[in-house]
Amino acid sequence: MDLAKEVYMITKDFPKEEVYGLTSQIRRCAVSIPSNIAEGRGRNSDKEFVRFLQISLGSLYELQTQLELAMSFCYANNIENILNLSLEIEKMLNKLITVKGGRNA
Repeated sequence: MDLAKEVYMITKDFPKEEVYGLTSQIRRCAVSIPSNIAEGRGRNSDKEFVRFLQISLGSLYELQTQLELAMSFCYANNIENILNLSLEIEKMLNKLITVKGGRNA
């Protein structure tokens, strides 16, 4: 959830015309990641859990791309710590997917 907090902090300074565009999309992705992990954890099988972990991973990749776009549009200049945090989460999700049987190790 630290990633979502960081994203909300950095996007509050985005241009107002992006409030329904990139700002909203970035925030939705950031919230989607822990939300899908939680929803998957509440399911009755590892197969369902893995499916939601994969959805979280997809949202994470989308977030990384959108953060790069925001940087290229000069909306944010210091997103390295957010990107590094997202890479840590990516590794954890991939490991958990592997452990739960979603991929061959």
